[in-house]
Amino acid sequence: MFDKLIEVEKRFEQIQQSLMEPGIANDQKRYRSMMKEMSDLKVVVDAFREYKKAKSDLDGNKQILSSESDPDLREMAKDELSGLEKQVTTLEEQLKILLLPKDPNDDKNIILEIRAGAGGDEASLFAYELFRAYSYFATTLGWRVETMSISEGNVGGYKEVIATITGDKVYSKLKYESGVHRVQRVPKTEASGRIHTSTITVAVIPEAEEAEVKINPTDLRIDVMRASGAGGQSVNKTESAVRLTHLPSGLVVYCQEGKSQTSNRDKAMKILFSRLKQAEEEKVLKEASDARLAQIGTGDRSERIRTYNFPQSRVTDHRIGVTIHSLTEVMNGALNPLIEPLITHYQAEALKRTTEQRH
Repeated sequence: MFDKLIEVEKRFEQIQQSLMEPGIANDQKRYRSMMKEMSDLKVVVDAFREYKKAKSDLDGNKQILSSESDPDLREMAKDELSGLEKQVTTLEEQLKILLLPKDPNDDKNIILEIRAGAGGDEASLFAYELFRAYSYFATTLGWRVETMSISEGNVGGYKEVIATITGDKVYSKLKYESGVHRVQRVPKTEASGRIHTSTITVAVIPEAEEAEVKINPTDLRIDVMRASGAGGQSVNKTESAVRLTHLPSGLVVYCQEGKSQTSNRDKAMKILFSRLKQAEEEKVLKEASDARLAQIGTGDRSERIRTYNFPQSRVTDHRIGVTIHSLTEVMNGALNPLIEPLITHYQAEALKRTTEQRH
């Protein structure tokens, strides 16, 4: 591990030197690439340097205890020993995680798709509420949410909502949200006050660059139509809504939220590129048994991942057994108490697999 860390630090220093060369900013593509690499390496280098300092301090204190005769110095070194040992151990574990193979999608923006499942109108209402929670969460991190497509429910809410979320490392934060989310509560329309169980599905798709996916124009059917609102009533006198059909895969994307046909076509293409790339990646994973095992529990859309129990103000993530009793805060965007333990859990699982492979 330490040989790898020394290599990372050397590379970081090389980039720093290169960025000081005159005229480096003239090649903007190379300049941005180097700045991005340096930013990624800086997290590892800072932790490594902090580790080296703590280890040096620890070794120095051990040396004082073994050779120093001054009682005051020995007492001071002894007092600091326990804290330094904990710091070194913590930083070692942090460095192991930082050196794990990086998910190439972690830095990407996402396409967020939420659909009502079982439960009828109640599922549509919850789909709207969960989308709002993700939107609030995104705002706290300075991310931007842009709605691409909405299909409204019969009594409000969303049968389906598709949006892009752009910002810093969005996929790394939200990639474990894919799956079936279950809600338990008494519907407003339920006169007898019985608890109703509904489900919605969430898909988090890393946004694909156009260059990453090749689409033959002859494989694409483009239909334009008037945008429509709830109940099918026309809300647009021009044909600005766009439906794309990718004939080989059968994938269909509909977009009507933009102000023009061109805008909706661009948005629909963005969704289509991302869905096609994800489908290809899922195919590769299924063909590799070890990779498939590594993905267990990380976002299969058919898997029930979380339950939101309103009567008891309880949210439970079934993958890691975490339960928190602050449902109101969660629905107002305080998702970190659920998201951070998931990230930690899957990092630990990845670290465990890496250790097992070495042995």
